[in-house]
Amino acid sequence: MECREIFVSLQQLSSMIVAMTAKNNRTMWVANDEREALMKQVDGQSLIHGDTLEVLESLPDGFANLIIADPPYNLKKDFGEAKFVVRQSEEYEDYLRSWFYTLCDKLAPNGSLYMCGDWRCSSSMQRVIEERLTILNRITWQREKGRGAARNWKNSMEDIWFAVKNPKDYYFDVEAVKQRRRVLAPYRQDGQPKDWEETDDGRFRTTCPSNFWDDISVPFWSMPENTDHPTQKPEKLLAKLILASSREGDMVFDPFLGSGTTAVVAKKLHRRYCGIELNLDYCLLAAKRLLLAATDKSIQGYTDGVFWERNSGK
Repeated sequence: MECREIFVSLQQLSSMIVAMTAKNNRTMWVANDEREALMKQVDGQSLIHGDTLEVLESLPDGFANLIIADPPYNLKKDFGEAKFVVRQSEEYEDYLRSWFYTLCDKLAPNGSLYMCGDWRCSSSMQRVIEERLTILNRITWQREKGRGAARNWKNSMEDIWFAVKNPKDYYFDVEAVKQRRRVLAPYRQDGQPKDWEETDDGRFRTTCPSNFWDDISVPFWSMPENTDHPTQKPEKLLAKLILASSREGDMVFDPFLGSGTTAVVAKKLHRRYCGIELNLDYCLLAAKRLLLAATDKSIQGYTDGVFWERNSGK
């Protein structure tokens, strides 16, 4: 191992130790004395411990109004009980097809699907999704986290593909996902604010959402939603998808649940939920978060019915 690699490894270890011992560290984990009680929450119906490829076959067709899929990207990644390796694009697309076609059967006729990916696998996802659904848009969100690269551009963007079964019949509530932005150059008409309002906190404009999101904070150790899952998505990110493409009481399904973010946000927003997760430890994390969501409905960055800019204090 080269000296530079050793130095980077030591830096990573140092960062982990700081996070574990920091005074404000709020990362959630499951203690040994919690496991037995949390196991009872893994009910095989709304929170399912199992292999997605096997469990999908047992679920009823058309049961999900909204599907949010965050499968392994085409990266080398260790998820505990499952390890993913980099594949050729054709092999990765075959992997996607091994479960995606069946997943589409679980989507209601007027349902919507979102699939998360990064630059390496996004084009493969597009090709496979278009084999069964109609793609309406590609959302790109700023993932402002991680180290830079010495010989490349820092990777700080991810994609979310938005697709439907029937492009003439699907639900989308733009009013539910409007964003609150600070006005830096206020324009007035006849002396009155034009498309903005004055508040005690400053001047703001409420705008329609675009397909580029720069207001997302990736969970880190001082945020209460943070877990040790290596690819955890922010609650705010999932809230946008769920509010836009489902009604209260609808079924939201996540076939790669991870530490439970989709289910937790669905519960906070009064939707039904179902999720599958292969790793038992992550299942228990999801169960713990779901119990907490019964009394804590807060979503960082989403208050007063609107989404606020990053670092706005909301």
